Amino acid sequence: MNKNNPLLNPFNTAPFSKINNEHFLPAIKYLIEITKTDIGTIASNPEIPTFENTVEALENTGGQLDRVTSIFFNLNSAETNDEIQKIAQEVSPLLSEFGNDILLNEKLFERVKQVFDSKETLTLNKEQQTLLDKQYKGFSRNGANLSEVDKKKLRKIDSHLSKLKLKFGENVLAETNAYELHITNEKYLSGLPGGVKEMSAQTAKEKKKAGWVFTLDYPSYVPFVTYADNRELRKKIALAFGARAFQNNEFDNQSNVLEIAKLRHQRAKLLGYKSHAHFVLEERMAKTPEKVISFLEELKDKAKPAAQKEFKNLETFAKELDEIDQLEKWDSAYYSEKLKQKLFNLDDEQLKPYFQLKNVINGVFTVASKLYDLNFEEVSDIDTYHEDVKTYRVTDTDDNLVAVFYADFHPRTGKRGGAWMTSFKPQQIKDGVNDRPHISNVCNFTKPTKSKPSLLTFNEVTTLFHEFGHALHGMLANTTYKGLSGTNVSWDFVELPSQVLENWCYEKEALELFATHFETGEVIPMELIEKIKASATFHEGMQTLRQLSFGMLDMAWHGKDPSAIDDVTLFESEVFSDTQLYPDVKENCMSTAFSHIFQGGYSAGYYSYKWAEVLDADAFAYFQEKGIFNKKVADKFKNNVLSLGGTQDPMDLYINFRGQKPNPEALLKRAGLIK
Repeated sequence: MNKNNPLLNPFNTAPFSKINNEHFLPAIKYLIEITKTDIGTIASNPEIPTFENTVEALENTGGQLDRVTSIFFNLNSAETNDEIQKIAQEVSPLLSEFGNDILLNEKLFERVKQVFDSKETLTLNKEQQTLLDKQYKGFSRNGANLSEVDKKKLRKIDSHLSKLKLKFGENVLAETNAYELHITNEKYLSGLPGGVKEMSAQTAKEKKKAGWVFTLDYPSYVPFVTYADNRELRKKIALAFGARAFQNNEFDNQSNVLEIAKLRHQRAKLLGYKSHAHFVLEERMAKTPEKVISFLEELKDKAKPAAQKEFKNLETFAKELDEIDQLEKWDSAYYSEKLKQKLFNLDDEQLKPYFQLKNVINGVFTVASKLYDLNFEEVSDIDTYHEDVKTYRVTDTDDNLVAVFYADFHPRTGKRGGAWMTSFKPQQIKDGVNDRPHISNVCNFTKPTKSKPSLLTFNEVTTLFHEFGHALHGMLANTTYKGLSGTNVSWDFVELPSQVLENWCYEKEALELFATHFETGEVIPMELIEKIKASATFHEGMQTLRQLSFGMLDMAWHGKDPSAIDDVTLFESEVFSDTQLYPDVKENCMSTAFSHIFQGGYSAGYYSYKWAEVLDADAFAYFQEKGIFNKKVADKFKNNVLSLGGTQDPMDLYINFRGQKPNPEALLKRAGLIK
């Protein structure tokens, strides 16, 4: 063991400043070998298999390896470069192979199976039963019962898939970074708010260019297509956004999409499942693709008439305003914003001064404090991977450490788009010690400029609350086993804590805690709060239809045999035909940049956003009924949902909190789709 490698020495918080890229590969290789040895010891234990010497022992292996890989893969998302990406291409198949070494280890599986077969005679608590079930299924669902020949096939598929998924993500990032809209004539900035112009001038300066530069990063792209009066330029940047990894160049993802979908199907068939979706959903709340499809169809039937009506109104409005005969995709955000301003006299530029990033962070902390008795103290003695990253010590009312929290909020080269929560250290109770978690939120919010601090759009405010909801799920984890802790829950349950927290952004009682004007300190006026609430269901039919179409595309790729598909766009347009409002754009493709399902963990799971909306609308209805800061309801949510992770069936956890199964009507009412 190399004592000079900081990843191989004991550490509490991640020692980012001491880590160099060259430390990762040797550390991961070494830790794989150490973990293999530990697993070999468990598998060859001559004693009769017990819960303690087999299941619990296996759960307690590989802690250091998990921590090092979580640091590495978060850096590959938040602070990557060519070298890290190259290491990722080497590391991913190694980890995939190692995962298979465990799951296809016959002696180890035999021991777990013996404990599983005798579980009726054991006195296990609920969490122990869940761990045993999860471990047994982990083996049986991933090839432990296969023949040697099929096990080899499975290993080959998994290794190939891990590389393809990485390549997919690298291509999307490369295409996002490669594009810029460079404007030198100010007349082309007509319609853009001052803050957006200032930010794009700053981007141009950073790139050593005159004028203004717009990129495909969300804080740059979204304001441009929302406010720029120049329709041709909106079209230009929208086409570039929609063509990411779909340009028949070295970063094209079409073959990657087809190959990933086909390999996933082959893998599922090898394991005895009808499709990848059948394999995935067996372990989700939804259980079957049929149930997911009927769920999506049912919502579509409610949303589509509303969406068509909204679209017709938008067409009429654009025609009256600008004589637009045919609304195109690059008109969507622009005319929606104009219509919203007309109907509600509300736009993001009115709201942004009340949402200074610093205040919104304090706001989400205050909401968490009022609900769950947490304190957040910014500290400077925790190592970070970039100067933008802020760190916090999170404590309870008795000053006990609850968690360490990292926050990384601004876009930069080398950081993928979007927003996510991750963990650098899991929560677990080991040797009588409750080891507290280290949780991180990564987002891409508007940067501060010379004249203004970072001011968020309302959409960015809800994104911050959303990701912080995930963070609370991680921070408040209180389980014995790390594999069942925090966000280690059914994928269609994981979005409940994040989506439910977004609701506080619309409530007067919560907004008055943090929405103050960055210059005057004035609390957001009541009329603006009322407009936010009134406009919350604006174009909800169109938004819902759009989300459902993504879920349907995901199920189409993963719910049946994709081997006959050879044209990604043709396949995609057939799937979208029933939910389509805007004309097709032949230069664009959704799938080639659909990172959620082809790189992230959402394959056969994108529906879970809508599924969790049903849960969150029903859960928040309970808070509204009793008071949005009601301690009893908050404690029930904390004790039954946030702290228990994946220790029990999610529906049981939900019913324990709510006293009933979720009622879909709460969502439809909130969305204004039913009265």
